[in-house]
Amino acid sequence: MSIRHGLLALLERGPRYGSQLRTEFESRTGSTWPLNVGQVYTTLARLERDGLVAPDGEDTAGHTLYAITDTGRAELREWYERPVDRANPPRDELSIKLAMAVGAPGVDIRAVIQSQRHATIRAMQDYTRLKATALAAVESGRSGERDDVAWLLVLEQLIFQTEAEARWLDHCEARLVRLSLPADRRAAAPEPPRTAADTPAPTTTTRPRTARTRRA
Repeated sequence: MSIRHGLLALLERGPRYGSQLRTEFESRTGSTWPLNVGQVYTTLARLERDGLVAPDGEDTAGHTLYAITDTGRAELREWYERPVDRANPPRDELSIKLAMAVGAPGVDIRAVIQSQRHATIRAMQDYTRLKATALAAVESGRSGERDDVAWLLVLEQLIFQTEAEARWLDHCEARLVRLSLPADRRAAAPEPPRTAADTPAPTTTTRPRTARTRRA
């Protein structure tokens, strides 16, 4: 999660102070990734060090305001345009747990999968209920609609993520069941449902045709 760029995005709307940034960040994301004030001010200090924000006086209550600089705006534009790098994915606790459970003495990995599946489905149901609430707020056209739309997008990402996790758990269980069979029975057993992980990436073996070669 890029707190750094999230704060820059909020500051692009105008000068803010630390607690205000925390409140607006959590409002925009539905408190999915709560921040504490210490994180906000630590990040602001680093942004100021890098020339991306600068102090901009105080409000009437004496809060120090921060404003985005031109360098900060350029950094924010680049962040919006740059795809999120998936080359180094973050550590996933569930993947690590299942990897360690394989062959671990006294661990029933299928029970681990079943327990996680129940938790994943519950989470999906909770997200779906929250989505209905967020969608109703957006369709009502009440004030603060921008934050409601942002929260709706976050919720839908969480729903897609939990749906994918549930499918992956089904795939893991089917894979483990098949691998536990004797070799002769394994050959006759159906393969687990194919997923994107089973599909090799396309490769290009011929030179692509260009406009010049097509005219030729």
